[in-house]
Amino acid sequence: MADDLKFSDFTRGEQLRIAALTARAAKRGLAGDAVDISDLTRRIERIENTARKRKNK
Repeated sequence: MADDLKFSDFTRGEQLRIAALTARAAKRGLAGDAVDISDLTRRIERIENTARKRKNK
């Protein structure tokens, strides 16, 4: 499948931002099920979409 992204497809800055956002989401997740992490997942998805567009050019 051409849309599959590998971690190496991201720039170094994107890798760091994804790692930081994932850590923040995990920290919020530890607070319980009632905590909303959708804002962080949307930000990660935007980074993934940017990398996907760059890869498929």
